[in-house]
Amino acid sequence: IGPLATAWLAQQYGWHWGFLAAAVGMIFGVIYFLRTRARLGDAGRAPAPPLAGHAPLNARRWLTGITSVVALVIALVWTGIIPVSPVRLQVGSTWVIVSLVAAYFVYMLFFAGLTPLERKRGWLMLVLYLGCALFWSGFEQAGSSFTLFAERLTQRQFGSFEVPAGWFQSLNPIFIVVFAPMFSALGARNLDPSAPAKFMLGLFGMALGFLILAAAARLAASGTLVSAGWLTSVYLIHTFGELCLSPIGQSTFTKLAPPRLVAQSLGVWFMGLSLGNLMASRLAGDMDTSNVGTIPAQLMDIFWFGVVSAVVLWLVGTLINRWIAASKE
Repeated sequence: IGPLATAWLAQQYGWHWGFLAAAVGMIFGVIYFLRTRARLGDAGRAPAPPLAGHAPLNARRWLTGITSVVALVIALVWTGIIPVSPVRLQVGSTWVIVSLVAAYFVYMLFFAGLTPLERKRGWLMLVLYLGCALFWSGFEQAGSSFTLFAERLTQRQFGSFEVPAGWFQSLNPIFIVVFAPMFSALGARNLDPSAPAKFMLGLFGMALGFLILAAAARLAASGTLVSAGWLTSVYLIHTFGELCLSPIGQSTFTKLAPPRLVAQSLGVWFMGLSLGNLMASRLAGDMDTSNVGTIPAQLMDIFWFGVVSAVVLWLVGTLINRWIAASKE
């Protein structure tokens, strides 16, 4: 519902109304969560006991300190003392996320007092994290290059009505609602591959979507608008990839992480989503829809990047899985 409402309002009345609608929707989401959180039971209420010899962090002190630093940086940027440009912000954010994630995995693998089995699982988490970031770097172009493709290179006129380009954003959630039960049923019928295999399938789905889009871009390069079916197919294939990787990744991180580090590990997982978004913005920024002839080659580069990443991740993940299995025997 969100993309349908915000895109229509933005097209009819301006982007201020579109963003306002998004804010209203988020408010209703928070209200719904507060009214129904009792259904979560005791999940998340009792933290795992800290490891002997490791004092728990003072969460209130850390939260206060981090909030103060963020508020100071925002104030300096707002007043112009720290100049900020979108590109500089993107590069800086990328380095911050990469540094934090690297520091976390170094701490977890070498200084968190893990058992040998937990450390092996930590290496698998690192591999899956990289797969997560690589997948989102392609998938999250839905809000940038895919929407520009919809706006400038796709036939959206149906009679007297022009479909807003932002409405294509609703295809992914619709496909999730329709196909998620089917993917779940496959798992229930003992057709459930290993976590590295699922990540490989997710990356292959991402790559295949760009292969389809490259074919559509070749048609658009001739000067004609392409059918909406091309982008619809891309969103469908990418949704299949997301269903293989996203919920499985969160579940796998929860199972692999030591109990006392589950919350932090899930935070790192979502930092992979953030890093993927930043990578997606960089890739999308290199595409020039005013020069359509260059787009197919760029899309094919992402296709091969996804294929190679899928194969490498599957090989490394499978080797670590066997390493873990051997330690249990």
